Amino acid sequence: MSKPLDISHAKDPLLQPYKLKHLTLKNRIMITAHEPAYPEDGLPKDRYRAYQVERARAGIALTMTAGSAAVSKDSPPAFNNILAYKDEVVPWLKRLTDEIHEHDCAVMIQLTHLGRRTGWDKGDWLPSLAPTHEREPAHLYASKQIEDWDIARIINDFADAAERMKAAGMDGIEIEAYGHLIDQFWSPLTNTLENEYGGSLENRARFFFELLAAIRNRVGPDFIVGTRMVADEVQKGGLTREDGLALARMMKESGQIDFLNIIRGRIHTDAALTDVIPVQGMRSAPHLDFAGELRAKIGLPTFHAAKISDVATARHAVSEGLLDMVGMTRAHIADPHIVRKIIEGREEDIRPCVGATYCLDRIYQGGEALCIHNPATGRELTMPHNIAPGDDQKKIVIIGAGPAGLEAARIASKRGHKVIVFEAAPDAGGQIRLTTQSPRRRDMIGIVDWRLAQCRDVEFRYNSWAEAEDVIAEQPDIVIVATGGLPDTSIIENGEELVISAWDILSGDQKPGENVLLYDEVGDHTALQAAEMMAMTGARFEILTPDRSFAPDTMGMNLVPYMRALQDKHVTFTVTRRLINVSRDGNHLKASIGTDYSNHRYEKNYDQIIVNKGIIPMEDLYFDLKPHSINLGEVDYDALIFGKPQAIQKNPDGLFQLFRIGDAVSARNTHAAIYDALRLMKDI
Repeated sequence: MSKPLDISHAKDPLLQPYKLKHLTLKNRIMITAHEPAYPEDGLPKDRYRAYQVERARAGIALTMTAGSAAVSKDSPPAFNNILAYKDEVVPWLKRLTDEIHEHDCAVMIQLTHLGRRTGWDKGDWLPSLAPTHEREPAHLYASKQIEDWDIARIINDFADAAERMKAAGMDGIEIEAYGHLIDQFWSPLTNTLENEYGGSLENRARFFFELLAAIRNRVGPDFIVGTRMVADEVQKGGLTREDGLALARMMKESGQIDFLNIIRGRIHTDAALTDVIPVQGMRSAPHLDFAGELRAKIGLPTFHAAKISDVATARHAVSEGLLDMVGMTRAHIADPHIVRKIIEGREEDIRPCVGATYCLDRIYQGGEALCIHNPATGRELTMPHNIAPGDDQKKIVIIGAGPAGLEAARIASKRGHKVIVFEAAPDAGGQIRLTTQSPRRRDMIGIVDWRLAQCRDVEFRYNSWAEAEDVIAEQPDIVIVATGGLPDTSIIENGEELVISAWDILSGDQKPGENVLLYDEVGDHTALQAAEMMAMTGARFEILTPDRSFAPDTMGMNLVPYMRALQDKHVTFTVTRRLINVSRDGNHLKASIGTDYSNHRYEKNYDQIIVNKGIIPMEDLYFDLKPHSINLGEVDYDALIFGKPQAIQKNPDGLFQLFRIGDAVSARNTHAAIYDALRLMKDI
């Protein structure tokens, strides 16, 4: 982690106020519009409000809620968005706005109609619509081509929604023109209309300026209205840079737009979306210079966010005049207290965004946004971002320094306990160390490094394989088993001794063969990361899965870099096939392959077979310690869920409380392991 610059508050570009129309923003850091999928019934209730208020309390100048709030009933959410067409949204937004304003933070909301970027079998089962019949590849729904009465209705819906936002006391709105209906009008790729709304750029922009006029008529000239706009689609036949500049000039000349929030690219496929919102291993701030160029040429207040995840880049964006307000959105999902830590001179304590994009991938698969290594995000009502000291000091022994063990050590140390960590390996990190063997995913080490830096008062004993007697000899009050797991290759009827695990490839213990079968039953990063490493060696291989889809747990945006690395290599992808047996056939391995859908079987030869079935817990130490514990290893789930201390006493002769967390319990993921540690340790 780089050492922060020694910049006084008076000189730090990020801490300077900014005047936006009548509104004075106290610094230059904002959270751009995004939908964490926390609304209930389309309304921003307590959980949503707590998430937003936490970041306002910590010092951001502006939060842009929703990503995006739907203005019309025929724009049903692609995921759990705010429904701006409901009158009931006003009191909930009013409460949110009032609480955010208490922390001297401005709050706006992004409004949209999704157009073809949604489905007709959601919400009220109304047809999705667009200025074209063409399906969007990401959603695959056929759309009705928009009619004149649709246009009039949707313009009125935008105006109604804007009026609701003003009634809620919000400081302004941002109109979404980025992958949704408005820029579907703008783009020649998605506008095939042959009337006054199609053809020339002026015609394609007509819908936007008509709805802008309707909004202004309702909210008046003083209410802040901006737009998040795509200014270059970076695709042949699409909206060009010149078109984007022309649209921005039209907006400035209209006098109706108060700021521009600049985006470049398209979001109609996973690959295109990932270029707009880069994941780990991709270039940081790839569109920043483009946004700065547009700001210089147009002169309107300019905002932007796209993988600006560190303070140094954000500071550069403002100090060089590229942006007026810099968006650090995923960074604030990882650490909501960035601004406070800048102000207090604690930049080294900022929990880093490692670019895993677990947050976005989850919502695009219908889940809720969660940070891969901050389980308090989205759980502000029950989980703390800051750990308060406890009342009495205990001695806590932790076995394992992977993500779960490190988080347990961090929290126990913050609580004021004496903490000893046994780790069999020479370094902390567990499976994260394997992940970082791929250069593209090396930023994941931030999960480890940040926790080690926070564990200043923790005693780590590396190269120490702890047995039960070693733990008991420490006379601990509490023992945490975070030993993780080992690869499970028990996947076939016969021939298990002939296969290797994906871990063997990641660790370098085994070199890739020349003709390889990679059998994946889990669909996570492990198999794909092994595939990416093998592809770099020139290996020819087949990835085979019994599932009907490929790598479902890796999810859309994270799948993109893997596919880019594999598409031009000697790789075959096979679904709905199951590895049954492996046997020797001369110098080769013969795989017997079947399917869950019939009795069909066939055989194929390879020189190496790799299996990814996940892991099985390393639980022997836990069971050795269990009879010596007060609680016999039992966890009070109700207490765990509702944030109460663990108080089970089953063994009056027990020496300590015993718990196991992370993969030592069952194979899950990094977020689950860290969440285990947080909700258990925060009350000890």
